[in-house]
Amino acid sequence: MSSKGLPDVLVLGAGPAGMAIASALGKEKLEVEVLSPKGPDEPWPNTYGIWGKEVDQLGLQDLLEYRWKNTVSFFGHGSIEEHHYENKATEHSLDYGLFDKKKLHSYWLNECNKSLIKWHEGFAEKINFEKYKTTVTTKNGETYSARLVVDATGYDPVFLKLKSCGPLAVQTCYGIVGTFSKPPLKKGQFVLMDYRNDHLNEEQKKEPPTFLYAMDMGNGKYFLEETSLGLVNPLTMENLKERLEKRLSYRNISITSMQHEELGLFLPMNMPIPNFKQQILGYGGAASMVHPASGYLIGNVLRRAPLVAKAISTAMNDKKLSTYNIARKGWESLWPTELIRKKSIYQFGLEKLMRFDEKLLREFFGSFFQLPKTQWYGFLTDTLSLREIVYAMCIMFIRAPWSVKKGLMIMHGKELKMLLRIVLPNI
Repeated sequence: MSSKGLPDVLVLGAGPAGMAIASALGKEKLEVEVLSPKGPDEPWPNTYGIWGKEVDQLGLQDLLEYRWKNTVSFFGHGSIEEHHYENKATEHSLDYGLFDKKKLHSYWLNECNKSLIKWHEGFAEKINFEKYKTTVTTKNGETYSARLVVDATGYDPVFLKLKSCGPLAVQTCYGIVGTFSKPPLKKGQFVLMDYRNDHLNEEQKKEPPTFLYAMDMGNGKYFLEETSLGLVNPLTMENLKERLEKRLSYRNISITSMQHEELGLFLPMNMPIPNFKQQILGYGGAASMVHPASGYLIGNVLRRAPLVAKAISTAMNDKKLSTYNIARKGWESLWPTELIRKKSIYQFGLEKLMRFDEKLLREFFGSFFQLPKTQWYGFLTDTLSLREIVYAMCIMFIRAPWSVKKGLMIMHGKELKMLLRIVLPNI
């Protein structure tokens, strides 16, 4: 669809978000090029989890490396006695999967190559806007122009301008893959959240809460990760490692071999929505697509790419439409008013959770997962409508214990603006 030799779209970044949007744009018969610091064959460093229902709907279930049916969480205080009530599991009755990142990478690379997408290596350093095109210059002085540039360079975008929202809350984690003196969880089990804290002393219980995210990977191998949901002043890797070791030691479990450590990404949970009044479009983490209440991103990235690509393609059919207005059409598709309102609800929830102590957090999640599966699953995956989210949250509030109700009702100032943004999304 390009004219006069000018590509339609230049995508910055070749991670999952970059390849997903590039592939979707290619399927719209647009001429697409990708610029990234490393080539498209460079392995992706991160792993990506996804609910089974979500991956089935995407038709990508063959790209999973693991899939668990026994999915649980623990929200009791915990006890050294295995069958004590405080160790009772909350059963989710919903499959959870982990992508084989090599297969996922190969799949999207192949999809991109089907559309004859061109690849360029280089660090994007400067950007120049004209009415009908945008030019990016690399550190080596090479220039690449296109009718539209899409910034998919991650949580610290190269060119995308974000709105100011104050300090960012980040999720941190420390994990290990290895074998242990005895099984740290049941065979074939996936643990979404284990908030049991009976291994901590009273002083440690006053510190910011953490939970265990864990999975049986088969053949005696397990992945265990101590995670802090989200904090403005994040916990250190040393603190998380100490917590994980203490959790294991308390139950007389020792590490017999360690394949590798995973030092947690400082995942920004409350990134502001980008400024839509700019001549560039964002996608993925750069465009604040991470779920503020769960940290999930990959499902959203894969689901929404075709919709955004369709909007861009339709806009580009008008040869007289400026790059700024094409970007606006992309933003309107990526962040319609309802999604902005939903994000305000999620951010309100995160703000509350960051203020809860460990006891209140356990009570909150215990209540949350008592909601019907369609409601809590839809909330975590961002697949409920605004009306459905409000209804689910009202039901939970009614059923929750008084301590949770009180914690949700007490306002500290910032939450009021988040609630107001549900009604007035552009403030």
